[in-house]
Amino acid sequence: MELTGADILVRFLQDEGVDYLFGYPGGAVLHIYDALYKQEQVKHILVRHEQAATHAADAYARSTGKPGVVLVTSGPGATNAVTGIATAYMDSIPMVVITGQVPTSLIGNDAFQEVDSVGITRPCVKHNFLVKDVKDLAITMKKAFYIASTGRPGPVVVDIPKDVTADRAHYVYPKTLSMRSYNPVLKGHSGQIKKAVGMMLGAKRPLFYTGGGVVQGDAAKALTTLAHRLGFPVTNTSMGLGGFPATDKQCVGMLGMHGTYEANMSVSHCDLLIAIGARFDDRVTGKIEKFAPSARIIHVDIDPASISKNVKVDVPVVGDVNAVLKAMLAELDLAERKPDGEALARWWQQIEEWRAKDCLKYDMTTDRIKPQYVIDTLYKITKGDAFITSDVGQHQMWAAQFYKFDKPRRWINSGGLGTMGFGLPAAMGVQFAHPKAQVACITGEGSIQMNIQELSTCLQYNLPLKIICLNNGYLGMVRQWQEFFYEERYSSSYMESLPDFVKLAEAYGHVGMQITKPGDVEGALKEAFKMKDRLVFMDFLTDPKENVYPMVPAGAGLDEMILI
Repeated sequence: MELTGADILVRFLQDEGVDYLFGYPGGAVLHIYDALYKQEQVKHILVRHEQAATHAADAYARSTGKPGVVLVTSGPGATNAVTGIATAYMDSIPMVVITGQVPTSLIGNDAFQEVDSVGITRPCVKHNFLVKDVKDLAITMKKAFYIASTGRPGPVVVDIPKDVTADRAHYVYPKTLSMRSYNPVLKGHSGQIKKAVGMMLGAKRPLFYTGGGVVQGDAAKALTTLAHRLGFPVTNTSMGLGGFPATDKQCVGMLGMHGTYEANMSVSHCDLLIAIGARFDDRVTGKIEKFAPSARIIHVDIDPASISKNVKVDVPVVGDVNAVLKAMLAELDLAERKPDGEALARWWQQIEEWRAKDCLKYDMTTDRIKPQYVIDTLYKITKGDAFITSDVGQHQMWAAQFYKFDKPRRWINSGGLGTMGFGLPAAMGVQFAHPKAQVACITGEGSIQMNIQELSTCLQYNLPLKIICLNNGYLGMVRQWQEFFYEERYSSSYMESLPDFVKLAEAYGHVGMQITKPGDVEGALKEAFKMKDRLVFMDFLTDPKENVYPMVPAGAGLDEMILI
């Protein structure tokens, strides 16, 4: 029996085990939407903007490890999705984005709602396809899911012309797949692993520097076991938070531009840096010439293109992070020597002296709500067990600093691209993936307005999200930079004409609160989380002049931090 291309696509999604499809209909994909209407297995989530569809699918993937799936129409549907595609690409998130296209006979004719989706997305996808024959549709979709979720994960775009969704062909689910041109390395080189373990055992001032690859590679357990076996300190990037428990005594916090004093000083003085699933991003390294100046560097990563891309390393190990860490543990079992206990004790003594500076302290003696206090209280009330999404700016860094993530896949934020508008749709994707979990979106009054229309989606699907808006009346991180580096010329950073967020939340059918006094913060959060079946928008009016500390200025080394 032959099926239409639309039916083939939906049958494939069913066979591939896709639970949710985030999207928005349009002319080029109406055959697909009609096929979706006739079944119930794949649940379609109607967002209010295509960018939100990509962010929701992205967060679904971050919180589950399964590829997120998106369906948008041609033209503006595809271009609206580009920001979310780029967000997933920068953070190595598995995602399959299905874009509608005008009929094949009209491609290149500047037809209504035609754009070159393949050309537009090529710089920000792992791969993309244009399907020209319905007979190729099922195998192309299989390739898309395989490429998106293996090796270094990333988004894959499949562009499907409307006539392909109407044409007919026989459908057989492709259970296996072989691609000569794509064979990611999974097993690390045994010689390199042995050399790396030897360097670890000989180090006097070692440090694990761990990134998003630990989380995305499901390697948190192996990393924790290895760090405990060796007794080495661990620092996480923002993308790596939760890959090693934040409350563990061996955790020295986040490193980088807004990292802790003890983490950044440890990087600056270590003699061995073991980078696991991290890419030496500029926000982590600061001035490259001053990054880990005394250290030999081991780098474990699934992507060979990341090795020595930004920082030259001494021992590269290309492979799946989880597999490599397990191989290192096996090599440790065979080793005849142990780490230098006396040297490690001296190293930890130095680290504790740096830690004693308490670089994250903040002033609670004012009558203004401190944003750090809101995050501290949120952590206390949720017992550190919530899924936290964030937008981008000061509130994002405070969330990373003050919410202690002990588990992977709980901290959902846009790292590489820094996408304002990510937080609310991301929280939606997480709530769909984990319907019984507590999900909180930490945002600012600037970021939340980028995709605030998704409050409508939240009402339609009864998503009981808790939105914590740290409202300081400014584009806070822009204002902070203008204060530090532009002699307080606050050019276009003041958010005039802000809406009444309480009334706005209520207009969308949700609960709104405004909190103005520090003494009301805890009570408001407790009241909000008691409402287990309602979305609650909490508008916290915070100190407008509060800055994120520590801070490493652009072009400075990690040991040149600005402290309070």
